[in-house]
Amino acid sequence: MKVQKFGGTSVGSPQRIKNVASLIKSFPGKNIIVLSAMSGTTNSLLEITSAIKEGELNKAEEITEKLYQKYLDVIQELFSTSEARQKALKLVNDVFEEIKSWIPKKYTLRTEKEIVSKGEIISTHLMQYYMEETGEKSVLISALDFMFTDNNGEPAYTSIKNRLNEIMPKYKDYDTIITQGFICRNPEGKVDNLLRGGSDFTASIIGAMIGADEVDIWTDIDGMHNNDPRFVEETDPVHNLHFEEAAELAYFGAKILHPTCILPAKLNNVPVRLLNTMEPNAEGTLINNELEHGSIKAVAAKDNITAIKIKSSRMLLAYGFLKKVFEVFEKYRTPIDMIATSEVGVSLTIDDDSHIDEIISDLKELGTVSVDKDMVIICVVGDLEWQNKGFEARALDALRNIPVRMISYGGSNYNISFLIDKKNKTKALRLLSYHLF
Repeated sequence: MKVQKFGGTSVGSPQRIKNVASLIKSFPGKNIIVLSAMSGTTNSLLEITSAIKEGELNKAEEITEKLYQKYLDVIQELFSTSEARQKALKLVNDVFEEIKSWIPKKYTLRTEKEIVSKGEIISTHLMQYYMEETGEKSVLISALDFMFTDNNGEPAYTSIKNRLNEIMPKYKDYDTIITQGFICRNPEGKVDNLLRGGSDFTASIIGAMIGADEVDIWTDIDGMHNNDPRFVEETDPVHNLHFEEAAELAYFGAKILHPTCILPAKLNNVPVRLLNTMEPNAEGTLINNELEHGSIKAVAAKDNITAIKIKSSRMLLAYGFLKKVFEVFEKYRTPIDMIATSEVGVSLTIDDDSHIDEIISDLKELGTVSVDKDMVIICVVGDLEWQNKGFEARALDALRNIPVRMISYGGSNYNISFLIDKKNKTKALRLLSYHLF
């Protein structure tokens, strides 16, 4: 059995829904289909909740009506029979009546969770109704019946697995099972969502819990590329990646995948494949626990980085200094990306500067602080164990004419990272492609 996840752009229009349905019909064996909301829907739903929060109820009603009209058009174009249209119309009417019922109420976080969940509920029902209309035997099961989180907002894996073990045998005669990505229930039984990774996370969790043969994530690009095609011409998809390599690329800028969403699949040794709905026959990128030795796989860039240097003679031959530095960032819940140390100083980077003034103020009690903003981390990913020869030299040689603020190497066996000014980003990416690939 495979888990097949389709993102918002893959089901972003009636024609694309039809294309995905045809693709689903071509899949051999049993498949669980995980769908995101149609592209643009989640943003509109968030706009509605934001308007409610600000007390702009007329605005909330206007956005709701506009989105409702969009779905009326989708229904008209997607279905060819009166029966299917009526079924879809009832579903959409019921959903939007529920959304409208939240508008006059006082805003709470639950308001947002309930409203935002409707995107996936609509997309999965429309797909199921279309599959029925075209004669495909499929069944829709609600993610709210099996996808649960714990008190920390993390997936409640044991409960999910137990519930799936109860549900799946009921549908053993169905080769196609459709469900929602992103949405879940919290420990109180309220509607919630998985936040990071969204529908990809759902697919990875399901694949891990049922021991799937593979999790396929379908997007509008043919896998993870060896550089950013927005800045570098003639990039190529990477055919094979280790889970750790994929996580490094995702964390440092490859937007096709969230860095933590495939962790359940990794831990349960379930391969993940990235595929393109526009080119379904393309090989895509296979991610698993097998490392291809002696190769550089890809380059990625992470923007909006702030570098902070703390210099103090108190650090020399002292212990406890770094602990005090880290405690400042812990205090303001600000993660650190890169770090480099010397005898009397430490440099580090952050990508969240919402508490930068408070952080700098606290750090000044430890030493002299300097800050560089508008920086970029360039990450080179591959088999970079320290015993390998030459890879670091090739990357450094590529950047020989670009000022480098920091270098991070040795913290991971899979990447070497360079901190540069954002004005040099495009040049750096192109030079690395030229020298490495």
